[in-house]
Amino acid sequence: MPNAQCPMPNAQCPMPNAHSHNYSPSSIISSLYFRYKLTGEGSIRTRGIFVRLLTTVAALRCYLTKRCSENKLIAVTEDLKLDEMTGWYQTAVGLVPTMGNLHQGHLSLIQRARQENSTVIVSIFVNPLQFAPNEDYQRYPRTLEQDQQFCEQAGVDAIFAPTPEEMAVPQKSIQDSKVTQVIPPSAMITGLCGRSRQGHFQGVATIVTKLFNLVQPDRAYFGQKDGQQLAIIKRLVADLNLPVEIVGCPTVREASGLAFSSRNQYLTATAKEQAAALYRGLRRAEAAFLAGDRNSNKLIALVQQEVAIVSTILVEYIELVEPTTLMSLEKVQEEGMLAIAARLESTRLIDNIILRDRQPIIAIDGPAGAGKSTVARQVAAKLGLVYLDTGSMYRAVTWLVLQKGIAIDDECAIAELTSKCKIELTPNQDLQSSVRVWIDGIDVTQAIRTIEVTSQVSAIAAQSYVRQALVKQQQNWGKKGGLVAEGRDIGTHVFPDAEVKIFLTASVSERARRRQEDFNKQGQPEISLEQLERDIAERDWKDSTRKVSPLQKAADAVEVQTDGLNISEVTAQIVNYYQQRLSQ
Repeated sequence: MPNAQCPMPNAQCPMPNAHSHNYSPSSIISSLYFRYKLTGEGSIRTRGIFVRLLTTVAALRCYLTKRCSENKLIAVTEDLKLDEMTGWYQTAVGLVPTMGNLHQGHLSLIQRARQENSTVIVSIFVNPLQFAPNEDYQRYPRTLEQDQQFCEQAGVDAIFAPTPEEMAVPQKSIQDSKVTQVIPPSAMITGLCGRSRQGHFQGVATIVTKLFNLVQPDRAYFGQKDGQQLAIIKRLVADLNLPVEIVGCPTVREASGLAFSSRNQYLTATAKEQAAALYRGLRRAEAAFLAGDRNSNKLIALVQQEVAIVSTILVEYIELVEPTTLMSLEKVQEEGMLAIAARLESTRLIDNIILRDRQPIIAIDGPAGAGKSTVARQVAAKLGLVYLDTGSMYRAVTWLVLQKGIAIDDECAIAELTSKCKIELTPNQDLQSSVRVWIDGIDVTQAIRTIEVTSQVSAIAAQSYVRQALVKQQQNWGKKGGLVAEGRDIGTHVFPDAEVKIFLTASVSERARRRQEDFNKQGQPEISLEQLERDIAERDWKDSTRKVSPLQKAADAVEVQTDGLNISEVTAQIVNYYQQRLSQ
């Protein structure tokens, strides 16, 4: 499946600073005007004012093609050129598939997509294939005009709202349909909700696959509330080798704890209060789990006891399963999903909570030169945790690319090299270099710190296939927890469920001063502060606007501004925060 990765960035994508880049103010102004002129069909478009409503496949394809063409035109205007394939010119497409009647849960998905992509498309389609004959397809809330206003306020670029006929599916259940079907593994669709909703997940998988083919997004966003659906879609993408990243987002809840759902509007005010018992039951089991209880029967019994207090709730199931495979668990070894489905009045409700048996993870993000690696090493040493030097992994790949004489922009050759190479991180007694780095059996601990590697690592790190390979390895290391990891997207992308997230930063001038000191200590050729400031500002720009996992401060991260602080003071702040979080 080809991947359309060149839509037109939105009007508010930030531009480089004219003083820290060799761009004239006049050229930036003219280029900005050129961009605005193209995005609104002759009118200036700002986020939150205009969202394009597309109801046909032809219109969607035309829209995406036009965005692609506009991006190419802008790329060749004066002073606005792509820099060595590093992708500072953000082009990623994010898709948020919905059935409409949008609420705060959907908003959280849109906001995440808005942070990580230049183009955000929300699909609104009440899918007949996922409803059984006795379910609520006909009365499912359809609020397109309200949803359009919602999307405008959230900064969505376009809504794709086709009819069933336009999607080439009849208004009947999947069992009665003659369309080509996408059928996930039977073990994943016959348990949990699959027992009572036969054909439901085939219908979901079929339409989601069609949407992926039509939109060809870089990322698609789904809520954790439907954990079974999320697991199935991840498996679908993996099994069919679809070039889309599935981003699971935390469940958003009302003040009572009830998970937001379009079906909540079926409930009376009294029923909504009663429905909160589902989450209270899950939280009660979570408390027991954190206290050391890992047995499935005991955890399920705690949920049942809490829910039973509300006699009007009819439980359909309470189960503990492995979150990825959905296989039943008798005991949580590493991770489990405790899931519940119940009926209240005529409304079916679902919810779940993830139980993890691991030590905490500390994720330290921030721009280049903020002192992340030094601080992370000391935090790990203070707390007796493992330091996961992710930056060294990218540096090791960069070193290998340079050693092999591969061009930095030859992404295919680099992807092949990365998929075959083996990176190892081993403990080192020296705190200044607490991890030794090996690639294909070669110790490159010192070699990866040269100016040559430093100048090219951002370009390598921006390449999607490099990141996919290394992130997968990092996440495997993180299953047991007990890590301190640092980088530019550790808390937002690699470990979004990290217990402690820190965004470490400092001013450009401070970071340039530190970098100059480091170079002097290493005996490197002297570079002026002005040049280092320009280099760091440009690096910030590239990292924060790259297509793949740009530098962003996680919503739940604590920012630590390090100007005027020494390493020990910064370390102490993070250690204290970590201990406070654990005590809670």
